Amino acid sequence: MQILVVLGHPGRESFNRAIAQRVLATLHDAGHRTIWHDLYAEGFDPALPPAELGKDAPLPEEVEGHCRDLAAADGIIVIHPNWWGQPPAIVKGWIDRTFRQGTAYRYLPGDAGDGVPVGLLRAGTAVVLNTSDTPEARELSVFGDPLETLWRKCIFEFCGVRRFFRRMFGVVVTSAPEQRAVWLAEVEEIIRYYFPKESGAC
Repeated sequence: MQILVVLGHPGRESFNRAIAQRVLATLHDAGHRTIWHDLYAEGFDPALPPAELGKDAPLPEEVEGHCRDLAAADGIIVIHPNWWGQPPAIVKGWIDRTFRQGTAYRYLPGDAGDGVPVGLLRAGTAVVLNTSDTPEARELSVFGDPLETLWRKCIFEFCGVRRFFRRMFGVVVTSAPEQRAVWLAEVEEIIRYYFPKESGAC
């Protein structure tokens, strides 16, 4: 399988990066091919310019490349922190610019855009791994976990990806190295479960 892995965190020593490294190592060990995008390292511009609004608008090569990678992926893994109940702006901008009509979804003939679209993504599974500094009980009781609705309903189900899993790790800011090691072992278990070893992989 070809798996798209996207990281959206600016810190080079962040736990998000440690998660991403464990994800990549686990996928490679299972014999999967990976498409890797570190949005901050790439300097991805999150601002959607007016020239890209149309369905058939010409796109910069960078954005075209991201769209091709998204469309070609058999599975998608996104890693980012929970900032104000949302992904970082760079991740939201990546969604805005690459989950495009014609790439991630389309409308049926005669639909002016007010109906329910058809998802186009070939990915059968999407996994989102988040970090948070808010205790889980408070996150659920006070904020209602908006990231779950965003990724599951508003993005992946909308675009045709039916198998979805999301895990929030926290509280990260006060976590000890031993706790982070446990979380990374869990990351490995999640990836192995949702993206099993390819037949013939060593």
